[in-house]
Amino acid sequence: MKVETLRWFNNRLEMVDQRILPAAFEYLSYYTAASVAEGIRSMVVRGAPAIGVAAAYGVALEALRLQDKLAVEFKDGMEAGFTVLAASRPTAVNLFWALQRMRRVWESVAEQAPQQIAQRLLAEAHEILAEDIRINKAMGAHGAVLLKDGARVLTHCNAGALATAGWGTALGVFRSAVEAGKKISVIADETRPFLQGARLTAWEMVQENIPVTLITDNMAGYMMAQGEVDAVVVGTDRVAANGDVANKIGTYMVAVLAKRHNIAFYVACPLSTIDLNIATGKDIPIEERSIEEVKGFRDYHWAAEGVKIRNPSFDVTPAELVTGLITERGVVLSPDAQSIRKLMMGRVV
Repeated sequence: MKVETLRWFNNRLEMVDQRILPAAFEYLSYYTAASVAEGIRSMVVRGAPAIGVAAAYGVALEALRLQDKLAVEFKDGMEAGFTVLAASRPTAVNLFWALQRMRRVWESVAEQAPQQIAQRLLAEAHEILAEDIRINKAMGAHGAVLLKDGARVLTHCNAGALATAGWGTALGVFRSAVEAGKKISVIADETRPFLQGARLTAWEMVQENIPVTLITDNMAGYMMAQGEVDAVVVGTDRVAANGDVANKIGTYMVAVLAKRHNIAFYVACPLSTIDLNIATGKDIPIEERSIEEVKGFRDYHWAAEGVKIRNPSFDVTPAELVTGLITERGVVLSPDAQSIRKLMMGRVV
């Protein structure tokens, strides 16, 4: 890992501005819950685990900002901070998981002075970041076993160090396989319209000296038909209780193509991404982002003026298309409601 996606520096949160990669590399500084929420909303930080870590620090920052206030003002300000963070992005369940965890910590020390509460919340945010890296490395070790030496692995979007606190979920599997001595090469979909594959995944793999080939999203089927893909590994923003998986728009098409060509389709996900309160993928809220992202890229527009545009940011892959979930507790093959319940109870099937 050559990049810290998020870091605590001089009493502030710093996050890599992923909107300008790979043309430029820059950290932006954050001091409040509202500013962190805007960083999440505007895609400075993205990827479910990284969003969760950022939200935890957003809570801690708000507590530090309010620590000299009276108890009533502190409480009201904290509630407002939780609210603005919760509204930043709807699909990534790690956001809500992190906020719930931070709220439990707050409630456990609610009788203490605001200064003490702020320090306890900051310590918890630090732990969430460190824990995420540990989990990613555990997932990577489990997933690396699934890839043969010389495997050519296709991935969609960015589920790497930039989408987490470090190491990555899907890309963490690749890193762990390389660390284990396997020769892995990556095929990265561009991932339109925000180009996370072209801008972020390809950039990460180049930084790590892992061979990577960039293709447009509509080339995946051709590559599979030519026998140039041995496996698919992607990340996810939310897994329903029955094993349905929400991930970046276009993932569903890749899964269907993989099934057609008898190619294993794996999803790397921490347990915090599994939402037992959502029965099936049909119940997962799908974020619709600005039509400007589809019109073109940054200041250049290629779409015809006046055309109607849709921009759903995620789609849902049914569990029947998922070969296995790669988690920190192991790999769950052919996931369904029963096997996921056992997984969450600590037993991998």
